Amino acid sequence: MGHLSRIGVAIDEDLLARFDALIEAKGYTNRSEAFRDLIREELIQDVSENPDSPVIATVTLVYDHHVRLLSDKLTEIQHGAYHNVLSTLHVHLDHDNCLEVTVLKGKAAVVRQIADAMISTKGVKHGRLTVTTSGAGL
Repeated sequence: MGHLSRIGVAIDEDLLARFDALIEAKGYTNRSEAFRDLIREELIQDVSENPDSPVIATVTLVYDHHVRLLSDKLTEIQHGAYHNVLSTLHVHLDHDNCLEVTVLKGKAAVVRQIADAMISTKGVKHGRLTVTTSGAGL
């Protein structure tokens, strides 16, 4: 980390009280680290919006494994993007439902395209893409 700079922030008392309660509940020991994390989050979001930015991402899916050929379709999507797929975790949630988490790496636009294909596959009940970076430069 470089040299620390101090800044002043004017904030409504009620908003600050709610922020303090939130960061205490999350285990932050001070406001500074919470503010730094918020800033990092926005910087990562900005980077991930550039289609050519290198990103790391997870695609989390919940689906009914009884849906005909669904597992095969998801595997086919992953095989089609094998150079972007780093790993997949498959968990049996109950008799009918599975959770699958796929870790992707690549340009933001490509990663989003793969995630959209997986999430929109018929039979997927819920899907979410979470994008981050390696943290270099943050």
